[in-house]
Amino acid sequence: MQKIVIVMPAYNEGENLKLMIPELFDVEFKKIKDAEMHLLIVDDYSPDESGKLVKEMQKKYSNLHLLQKQKEGLGWAYIRGFQYATKELKADAVMEMDADFQHPTRFVKPMVDAFISGADYCIGSRYIKGGSVPKEWALFRKAISFFGNLFIRLVLLKPSLHDLTTGFRLTRVKGVLDQIDLDNLMEPTRFAYKVDLLYQSIKNSKKTVEVPLEFASRTKETSKFNPKEMISTFKVAIILGIKDKQKIIKFGIVGGTGFVVNFVFLRVFRSLGLSELFVWVFATELAIINNYIFNNIWTFKDNEIKGLKAIILKFLQFNLTSAGALLIQSVAGPIGTRLIGEQYDFIVLAVVVAFLVLPYNYLMYTKVIWKKKI
Repeated sequence: MQKIVIVMPAYNEGENLKLMIPELFDVEFKKIKDAEMHLLIVDDYSPDESGKLVKEMQKKYSNLHLLQKQKEGLGWAYIRGFQYATKELKADAVMEMDADFQHPTRFVKPMVDAFISGADYCIGSRYIKGGSVPKEWALFRKAISFFGNLFIRLVLLKPSLHDLTTGFRLTRVKGVLDQIDLDNLMEPTRFAYKVDLLYQSIKNSKKTVEVPLEFASRTKETSKFNPKEMISTFKVAIILGIKDKQKIIKFGIVGGTGFVVNFVFLRVFRSLGLSELFVWVFATELAIINNYIFNNIWTFKDNEIKGLKAIILKFLQFNLTSAGALLIQSVAGPIGTRLIGEQYDFIVLAVVVAFLVLPYNYLMYTKVIWKKKI
């Protein structure tokens, strides 16, 4: 049975915890039959003695845990909670949930059900059918929430996902969370860390799903979100968006050098009197060698292949995956030059590379050759 640990920061949330803990254990957890549910409260030694309250309630609830630490901010509370849940509690999945009832407890089960059904990453979404934001929110706040989320979706190029700023999420540990350097997330003292965590979780996840969430207003006190948090969140999203685009730009530049190598040796081999088929095969292989070397030391430097044996073995694998590119160019190239003439081979090469080879290569490079190790 899968062990799921809800990580819940609770600084000065004693009044909410008095209601939250019994509601989870006595009502919601009892509805879940296919997972072992635990609740980890992360308390930064709250002045309202939230930690003392939790210790008293631990006498009744055996799966209630407490982690107390010095105050570092919301991000660090979640980070330390994740680390404790995975290392000490041996969680199979962790769930982010606030103590202020903005994440209604009735939505815990649908998130768990999605995980049990095979999802690696579950996002509680306010912007899909069945989800919503509080009706009592002012129009301005609704607009800020909607358009802020839309901005992040566009910057991160994640149009298929509808809520990238939600704080209600469930993450599989193996293969997803355990691949993330939690100690080095961006802006860990602010809400913005959530964007970095979400971005990396989506990249690691093989199956990400959105589960409807009816976001609620706080039952006590006021929201801690403010303009500084919003600016920080946008900054992190922009940095991550640029980071992703940098890899694509580097890939394009390396592909451009490969194009030049290919073009030059098309002319060289043709001048030697080789048949058109061999001209394209040999020129393409030299371009493949060029692309392997420069993508390894530059484009995919964060996952660079090192060691002579590994480099040779990966190069052989690279050639096998590049057989598709070789086949594409060896077939499409001669056909193209036959149709419009050998003097226009640079046009044929440009079209074949841009619309057929580059998309194929990027897929192979990211999914096979420089695939992140799990």
